[in-house]
Amino acid sequence: MPRIIADLQIHSKYARAVSPKMVLEELDRWASDKGITVMGTGDFTHPAWFKEIQEKLEPAEQGLYRLKAAYKLRTMKGTLADTRFMLTSEISNVYTRHGRGRRVHNLIWAPSLASVEKLNTALSWVGNLASDGRPILGLDSEELVKMCLEADTEIAVIPAHAWTPWFSVFGSMSGFDTLHECYGEHTKHIFAIETGLSSDPQMNWRLSQLDTVAIVSNSDSHSLEKIGREANVFDCELSYKGIIKAIKSSIPDAKKDEKNKFLFTIEFFPEEGKYHYDGHRACGVSWAPDETKKHGGICSACGRKVTIGVMNRMDALADRPLSYTDTRRVLYKSIVPLHEIIRDALGVGKTSKKIPITYAEMIRAFGSEFGILLDVPLHDISDGGWPRIAEAVGRVRTGDISIVPGYDGEFGHVSVFSK
Repeated sequence: MPRIIADLQIHSKYARAVSPKMVLEELDRWASDKGITVMGTGDFTHPAWFKEIQEKLEPAEQGLYRLKAAYKLRTMKGTLADTRFMLTSEISNVYTRHGRGRRVHNLIWAPSLASVEKLNTALSWVGNLASDGRPILGLDSEELVKMCLEADTEIAVIPAHAWTPWFSVFGSMSGFDTLHECYGEHTKHIFAIETGLSSDPQMNWRLSQLDTVAIVSNSDSHSLEKIGREANVFDCELSYKGIIKAIKSSIPDAKKDEKNKFLFTIEFFPEEGKYHYDGHRACGVSWAPDETKKHGGICSACGRKVTIGVMNRMDALADRPLSYTDTRRVLYKSIVPLHEIIRDALGVGKTSKKIPITYAEMIRAFGSEFGILLDVPLHDISDGGWPRIAEAVGRVRTGDISIVPGYDGEFGHVSVFSK
């Protein structure tokens, strides 16, 4: 059975600050060039986007859909894509719990159009679903889980980007200290959490409270180029149930499913995420947790509290040391997107035309971006006419790179060839 690469968290053109090119036709094509087997649709709660999903997709395997032939576009390889789509969405839950304002983003996966239609009807009584692809609802996270299960017991809810400061279950500004505090009696239905760009699986292993859940990673992409910057790799039945079973089988001490395996996750280097360190973007202040502690959490430039990032928040909640590893967990592989590798290897700016030209040439030569990043022998890349890029890919595979960590909404800066 060929491996399945799945990116199950993206946004459509109907969400704020998202590229207008994030449409099903382009997602189908780009996923094929990236090497992604299953894409999340994103934003199925938005009425206009759900209408497009209904019109443009047709059933494939159980719980999965494909783009109808009339809408298919040719990939960079010159072939028609055949990506599978899983029905996914994200809710911004903004409410008060235990006397504090909470802002928690939750990711929803659904097994059928019928279950989505039923859930959307229920959620439309809570708030305006047409306001945004990721609607803001004054709905407790615990109540959201209850409503999802009432619509269909196979609907899954997991915390999205679990550690970002402002909008997540463990966020330093508006989150909780435990999953149970957030989801109450429905915590038993939360079988996974999403790492987000600013943390990786090993960081999450440090919390023993997370030993009861799987760890997944998705791109949360707002543009086509960034789909697959984080993803999940399975050896499983190509179906909704197969993917869910594979994820659940990766939970430590869970009964393993030999037919549905979770092989590894594909990760951003967490330092590159925009909330890894603490700081103030406006003041240019970026601190590791120890430095924040020295300053009492107060910005040395403006005298206000700094935004506490993921690394610091993780330290506060972890009950295991920084070096802790868990042999019960699936592995993970950290990558730098091919566009960034090409830019660094060629020594050009972000807007250089050489980047998309080289990218397209390499996809035609080797089949997919993930193939290049993970599998293609370096000598094949070099012999193909890209020796500098081959060296860069090799450095990324071994982690031999330099990163200036991100903080307070500012992405980190990766350098493969540091000066």
